[in-house]
Amino acid sequence: MTVSPELRTLPTIPGRTDVPAVGAPRTGSPDLLRSVFRQHAAGVAVITAHGERPVGFTATSLNSVAADPPLISFGVGTGSSSWPVLAEAEHVGVHILGEHQRELATTFARSGADRFAPPTRWGPGPEGVPVLDGVLAWLVGRVVARVPAGDHRIVIAEVVAGDPRAAGSGDGSPGEAGRPLLYHQGRFNALRD
Repeated sequence: MTVSPELRTLPTIPGRTDVPAVGAPRTGSPDLLRSVFRQHAAGVAVITAHGERPVGFTATSLNSVAADPPLISFGVGTGSSSWPVLAEAEHVGVHILGEHQRELATTFARSGADRFAPPTRWGPGPEGVPVLDGVLAWLVGRVVARVPAGDHRIVIAEVVAGDPRAAGSGDGSPGEAGRPLLYHQGRFNALRD
């Protein structure tokens, strides 16, 4: 990678050579990426799969890729406890969490937790994928690609089943649980009007 000459020497606060000035570009790094993305509010999902045991993790990297065919993607670290199962899984579950599900998001984000033990409510869904109860909506997708991306893989899956109003009122409109959970500034948050 080449760095443009103007970025080689970053402006600093007068009298301090160790602190870049406000608004000054900084050299790309993992810390810069994390700092910038703390400013980016993202929806919260839980990804699940089933191998010898069910696995799952909290994700904010969920994306809609294409409508035809219906494709979604998400990132997963190759060092995560879920990766060995996801690396081989033919199908994955994607669960959109509501603002009432901060504890569920925390459980699936916690390293070493028994994520499928009570109080987590779940059951086998299409293709044997673990489907969580009480989520705003869920999808099951057939994995079509795992793309290397640094210390992660981008998993692309084609949607084969789902429920767009899992916790809704049954008439297509969201119920009381219809507001999404967000992740911003390192915390789970509710959507504000």
